[in-house]
Amino acid sequence: MELDDRATSPGDDASLVALRNGRLPSLTGCPWHDVNEMLKSAGLRPTRQRMALGWLLFGKGPRHLTAEMLYEEALLAKIPLSLATVYNTLNQLTGAGLLRQVSVDGTKTYFDTNVTEHHHFYLENKYELMDIPDVNLELSKMPEVPEGYEISRIDMVVRLRKRR
Repeated sequence: MELDDRATSPGDDASLVALRNGRLPSLTGCPWHDVNEMLKSAGLRPTRQRMALGWLLFGKGPRHLTAEMLYEEALLAKIPLSLATVYNTLNQLTGAGLLRQVSVDGTKTYFDTNVTEHHHFYLENKYELMDIPDVNLELSKMPEVPEGYEISRIDMVVRLRKRR
């Protein structure tokens, strides 16, 4: 697929109805068109770099990627951009609510294409995140929140390693 600065304007289809109802479109059909709609619905201009990175991110289903992993994919796909552009784009997509940031050990940050409420397993030996499939998982007691603050989100990362 050739990259250019043009982005097709979305038609009045089921994806737009979903957007108007506050839901993101599912990525079915042509991912390029879907990425364009997602960016526009989040208030982001569909630039060549955002479209290309969005296509890599969202065209393969739910994923957990670091900026470096996405940069490597972009190089393999012969998409000309810098690592700084990848970081900036990932942060913009996160700020727009299209990605979820998950930090592991305070040193490694993953970007999750699944923005629904869920938690993660971290496979220590493989340096991979996996969604925890149990939708009934819950914390039994929450900490007292300081005055003037509210909990915006809880991220639980359960670290796993191979049995010895």
